Amino acid sequence: MRKLLIGTVAVTLALSGCANMSDTQRGTATGAGVGAGVGAVIGASTGDGGGKRAATGAVLGGLAGALAGNIWSKKMEAQKQSMEQATQGTGVQVSQTADNRLKLDIPSDISFDTNRADIKPNFRQILDKFAAGLVDHSSTQVTIIGHTDNTGSDAINDPLSIERAARTRDYLTARSVASGRVSVNGRGSHEPVASNDTEYGRAQNRRVEIFVAEPQR
Repeated sequence: MRKLLIGTVAVTLALSGCANMSDTQRGTATGAGVGAGVGAVIGASTGDGGGKRAATGAVLGGLAGALAGNIWSKKMEAQKQSMEQATQGTGVQVSQTADNRLKLDIPSDISFDTNRADIKPNFRQILDKFAAGLVDHSSTQVTIIGHTDNTGSDAINDPLSIERAARTRDYLTARSVASGRVSVNGRGSHEPVASNDTEYGRAQNRRVEIFVAEPQR
């Protein structure tokens, strides 16, 4: 089982890094590898015949991953570079994820005040630039996820995290980004990235994550 997963990861990295691959092929390879890894885990954990089931799960997972893969096109790279320039010095982290999505990690000090969902002025400037890139690249899908620290109860934090994501979506759609392209979710305090025992850690956990994906066609 472990050898299978390691092999899957190795093949995925090798394929996704091939210089002669097109954007679509590279995205397919990444999706296939991720799907294969998940499929292997599922296959090995169901009933007897562990090795055979793991292999079968890897094949099925790989096919599912290939079908669901994202591509990292020239437009995706251009938007990443544009956002890196627009957010320089703001604390916003811009990155390419393992599954070929553009990720913006927005810290609380520029996005929202504590216990509020009103978008702060510095965040608006970033979203203006971001919206322009989305309008120019209409084939992408956007997912916005809100997070909070653990101060207060889930009854407060869960809807607050969703409201923050929804306000971010509404700001984008008001700037000509089609609402059907944007989905929102809130995770409350359930997915911290730092310790909630310090103010610094809590500030890290109060964040909004924005993901942009160009699905394989």
